[in-house]
Amino acid sequence: MLIGYARVSTQDQNLDLQKDELIKSGCEKIFYDIASGSKSERTGLNDAIEYIREGDILVVWKMDRLGRSLKHLIEIVGELEKGKIGFKSLRENIDTTSPGGRLIFHIFGALAEFEREIIRERTNAGLSAARARGKKGGRPKAMDDKKVLMARSLFSDKKNSIKDICKTLNVSKPTLYRYLKVKDFEIVYDD
Repeated sequence: MLIGYARVSTQDQNLDLQKDELIKSGCEKIFYDIASGSKSERTGLNDAIEYIREGDILVVWKMDRLGRSLKHLIEIVGELEKGKIGFKSLRENIDTTSPGGRLIFHIFGALAEFEREIIRERTNAGLSAARARGKKGGRPKAMDDKKVLMARSLFSDKKNSIKDICKTLNVSKPTLYRYLKVKDFEIVYDD
């Protein structure tokens, strides 16, 4: 059985083109979402995956309608394959139920993995170059020594609530507690 899935990003867009193509290709049931591709929670897609059974084929008008990214698309199709469910994209003419379609799809997977490795290499090279220049990466500290001393002073005055101290220093409770550990009123710095 061919099961269709269609998605548009906003209410202003129209699903008709995708639905028409899915019906023309022989889809007996169509699920759809009106949601950005970047959103991980798509009820129509979840419903389609729950509905589809071994031997069925999930059909989309275009591959970018299914996955948020190439990596996400490959993960979804990989899960479908585990359940012995095929995948077909009408515009790209990819059908994982045929040897040629599986080959093309696996080439896409290899390219996505290659892209991730290149990004990882560039990131590591950039971090190494920055360290060599004496730069330290990461998020700046929420509290410097001066703020920690102020926090200690405010904390020692029992009239100040933790909430007020946090508001004054513009930090969260966990951040305050991470920087100030109180043992017999001695502050231990926790970096």
